[in-house]
Amino acid sequence: MLTYNLDLEERSTWIRTTPGDFELAQPFWCTEQGDFYAHEGFFTERSEKDSYELFYTFDGRGRLEQDGRAVTLGPGMALLINCRTPQRYLTKPGAERWYHLWAHIDGPGVAAFAETLDVGALRPVTLADPIARRHFDTIATNLGKPGIMASTVVGLAVHNLLAEMVGAAQAVGESALGDEAVRRACALIESAYAEPVTLDDLAKTAQVSKSYLLKLFRQSLGTTPYDYLLRYRITRAKELLAETDYKIGQISALVGFKSESNFSYRFSQMVGQSPRAYRDSCPTPLSKR
Repeated sequence: MLTYNLDLEERSTWIRTTPGDFELAQPFWCTEQGDFYAHEGFFTERSEKDSYELFYTFDGRGRLEQDGRAVTLGPGMALLINCRTPQRYLTKPGAERWYHLWAHIDGPGVAAFAETLDVGALRPVTLADPIARRHFDTIATNLGKPGIMASTVVGLAVHNLLAEMVGAAQAVGESALGDEAVRRACALIESAYAEPVTLDDLAKTAQVSKSYLLKLFRQSLGTTPYDYLLRYRITRAKELLAETDYKIGQISALVGFKSESNFSYRFSQMVGQSPRAYRDSCPTPLSKR
């Protein structure tokens, strides 16, 4: 379902394109981009669209409603939403205009950033106007142009916009406490990775709840505490494989695995080759020559 009223000035722009195989194989792509000079009657109400949408307000006020939440988008505010969930956005009642830039974007990289930005919470971030405009202008200039280079430039601009938003989100109020909690949890992982570290242990050390710690890891590191622990163990195993003559079973125990078979499976899954093959591919350290 889609209802709308495009109460827009004539100078408004709207660019559409259809991604090809090359674009769809990339982590970031864009299908539509607009520069809307919207007046007080503007609104769009949609049940779903298979993409994310990024908004940036440069003048006036907008309002976005989704999942029972509502947020005002004032000048300098950027917001990413998942359009697969019903949404309504409009010029804020009482405001004369909502001048904003927008882009429909998608891809696995966008999905990862969306999780980091906790899109369901509808938390706008503040971006400097020159930064936001530069990346949106890059998208507008290259979107729809033929060729791999234009598609790559668009993807990089989308990536840069989302990275700026993550940086802005981490720079505000709550981040100091969150950063400290993540730092404490990571320090425990890095000092006790050979032991059976649990989520309870990490939350207790970080002095936050388990659910909040999971959220902080997603926002700060883009992963889970368990995945961080697993990757840390595998990295330490790489060092031991490359720099020592320890047997595979010894190494698996030293980095916290209960069985050599589980270690070999996880290592092969994450590295793309077996522990033995990895060791054979490593140069011999000077100390062992």
